[in-house]
Amino acid sequence: MSRLQQTHGLTDEQREIVATVRAFVDAEILPVATDLEHADEYPQAIVDGMKDLGIFGLMIGEEHGGLGESLLTYALAVEELSRGWMSVSGIVNTHFIVAWMITHHGTAEQRAHYLPKMATGEIRGAFSMSEPGCGSDVSAITTRAVPDGADYVIDGQKMWLTNGGSADLVATLVKTDPGAGHRGMTTFLVDKTPGFGEVAPGLTVPGKIEKMGYKGVDTTELIFDGFRVPADRILGGTPGRGFYQMMDGVEVGRVNVAARGCGVAKRAYELALGYAKQRETFGRPIAEHQAVLFRLAEMATKVQAAHQMMVMAARRKDSGERNDLEAGMAKYLASEYCKEVVEDAFRIHGGYAYSKEYEIERLYREAPMLLIGEGTADIQKMIIGRRLLEG
Repeated sequence: MSRLQQTHGLTDEQREIVATVRAFVDAEILPVATDLEHADEYPQAIVDGMKDLGIFGLMIGEEHGGLGESLLTYALAVEELSRGWMSVSGIVNTHFIVAWMITHHGTAEQRAHYLPKMATGEIRGAFSMSEPGCGSDVSAITTRAVPDGADYVIDGQKMWLTNGGSADLVATLVKTDPGAGHRGMTTFLVDKTPGFGEVAPGLTVPGKIEKMGYKGVDTTELIFDGFRVPADRILGGTPGRGFYQMMDGVEVGRVNVAARGCGVAKRAYELALGYAKQRETFGRPIAEHQAVLFRLAEMATKVQAAHQMMVMAARRKDSGERNDLEAGMAKYLASEYCKEVVEDAFRIHGGYAYSKEYEIERLYREAPMLLIGEGTADIQKMIIGRRLLEG
């Protein structure tokens, strides 16, 4: 086993879980990932395998049928999944953000209703904050929910939903009191049928958004047009808490994105090292040329540094402490280093990297998504800077 990305202080159970996921990736994901990605095909067989392994219930409490594991264990599993194919980690990321939000902010009835089925993967979650016109400015969302008897009626358009088509449940941020700023936002738990078109009365998923990379997993819009939802589907039962609930979930998501960056970077490094050992120029492997050797050394250092930052952020969240600073740092560093490591691997492969026959071509298209997912680099810097000024 490589000396890179070793995590000290794990329990025997944590090590066993990570080793099981790694073996699953080697046997079931890496052999098919590139073909599925080129076809933009949803990896149903892989998803079924993850259900069998219990991955969808990894962080859901044992009282609800899950494994009750920590965010750190989940992040290490995501790191392994992303090493195989980043899109697979996207399938579980939004699911766990929603499960986290229900676990920590939901009513007892909401936890009992959703979490057991989420633990088995029978219900899979997506979450929705962004809209076509707001980008990083969450306060600018315009989707409204207006009370009407025992229900609310939602109208508006949401954007960039990972798992938007395949999910059964969408945690959706809307405005219930437009004049109250962040305190006027509410999260609704929206049930729907998986698929595209009208997935519930007044709710439409138009189709998949075509993307440069991050294929296989569906990314969609969500259009509300007079959609009625019972008031008991407000997360936590009380309007006006949605922004803070979402931000708590996003901290989990940022640790996930950091873990994805670590996994993709590790795979790029593995591919570059293997290629550099077998490709010869001027009578010897290119790994023995100083320019390539130095590049490999820099890549390995970045892989290791990003991993340790990600582990720190996960452990901070597991401790119950505020971790927006650490999560922002981890997401920023891991995504930037991932981009750089993948590009260096691309350079080491030379002309072959431009061929779809080589896996590095896929990674080169996947890495940029991490620069913007769960908040851009500039947003992370803003979060980091403000937290530092607080002392």
